Amino acid sequence: MNNLILLVVLPLLAAFVLPLVARGSKTIAILIGPMVLLYSLLLVISNWFEIGRGSSALFVGGFSARVGITFYIDHFSLMFAGLVAGMFLVVWPWGKQVVPRQLSLYLLLAAASFGLVLSADLFNLYVFYELLAVATYGLIARQQNNTASVAALRYLFVSSAGSVMMLLGIAIIYTLTGSLNIAYLATVTNKLHSLAGISAFALIAIGAGVKAEMFPVNTWVSEVYATVTRPLAALLAGLISKLAVLIIIRVLIMMFQHEAALQLLLVVGILGVISGELVAWRAKDMVRMLSFSSIAQLGLIFIAFSIAGKNGLWIGMALMLHHLLVKGGLFLLADKLDGSFEKLRGKAKLAPIATAVFVLFILSLLGIPPFPGFWIKLLLIMNLAEQTGGLYHYAIGFILLATAIEAAYLFKLVRILYQQEDTEIKPKLQANTLSYYYALLFAVVLVLSTVFVMPISDRLEDMATQASSSQIYIDTILGESP
Repeated sequence: MNNLILLVVLPLLAAFVLPLVARGSKTIAILIGPMVLLYSLLLVISNWFEIGRGSSALFVGGFSARVGITFYIDHFSLMFAGLVAGMFLVVWPWGKQVVPRQLSLYLLLAAASFGLVLSADLFNLYVFYELLAVATYGLIARQQNNTASVAALRYLFVSSAGSVMMLLGIAIIYTLTGSLNIAYLATVTNKLHSLAGISAFALIAIGAGVKAEMFPVNTWVSEVYATVTRPLAALLAGLISKLAVLIIIRVLIMMFQHEAALQLLLVVGILGVISGELVAWRAKDMVRMLSFSSIAQLGLIFIAFSIAGKNGLWIGMALMLHHLLVKGGLFLLADKLDGSFEKLRGKAKLAPIATAVFVLFILSLLGIPPFPGFWIKLLLIMNLAEQTGGLYHYAIGFILLATAIEAAYLFKLVRILYQQEDTEIKPKLQANTLSYYYALLFAVVLVLSTVFVMPISDRLEDMATQASSSQIYIDTILGESP
């Protein structure tokens, strides 16, 4: 398990070495990133089979958990580490126009992502979160359009405010407990279930919620996603937003299984679902529609995690994986189906496969059987109905209303795609791109997950059972600590 430290070290080292290599050979420099990411993926796979159904802790430098850097390893964290490596391989930029500094930023972002998945203390979560933020700012600002710098600056302001709130929440927890190790904090939850403790959770949730597209700190989403390349938008919407959610979930599960914290997630989730779908309904172009639809889907995830215990984590995990696959695929398809709705009129005739894959994705997104989206939404609604709080029952109505709104604008877009082409509007078919073929791969994975939905569901439930157990987390880290 000690080799998992390479998941963070290798991308960081490669990020600084890459510009030097590029001076001699740009071709080799471009290949450094994919080789590091491929090795990282193989590393995750080998440790996946080695760890079995258990868990382990990695103490960097041999320091004890209370004072050193600690990584927690189980199938839950390894699954997301594998998704990080795989998604970065999918969106890796190729071409002569790519500059070495941009590749270094991708590697820095990958290193921060691995760190967020594995870290077991609040301080290191914050450090990796900030590294992720800095790399994201750079990638947005380096886009080849006139609005990139403005979008990056606005995103910087919003994200910086979120970072300050997150740091303040961590400081309150340290003041209350004298530690930032999550396993230790899980043993002193009585000190955190107070007004000050719940305030700390709210600050951390809102701070991390900036990148998790949480209402109301998600105003940057449409502007940034419209500015960046479609593969980068797929990375930010599909993966990076989920890593920010992981911060909130680690803190919630281990320290704040408290009604006030759960109700906070439920309220922001409901508001995110309704606001996202209403704005997406009024959208007039593909990227804006996908951006606000993504906000609504993240709202669903927060609603799921507001359900206490294993079931909430299980359903939330399923929603995150489904959203990563479907929304990532939709943004990748936007390389071929892009622009205002009017420009997309009759596009199905020119791009029949891309349009068919688009329809496949939205059917699962809406929850049409037999696609995975149907079973996940059904589980969510059934578990909400079992909750005792009245707000949970209202959440069911809001989810059904949001689904109806989502169906209205998505099927409207499908009708436009299959309409007879206007003779005065000649849609241009963009050249085939690597993103398009990756979108097809995502569609294949979606179909396979539909066929094997029950085995996947059972495995996710097992992972949720382990990940939701604070006692396993405590015993693994504090029991193995030097």
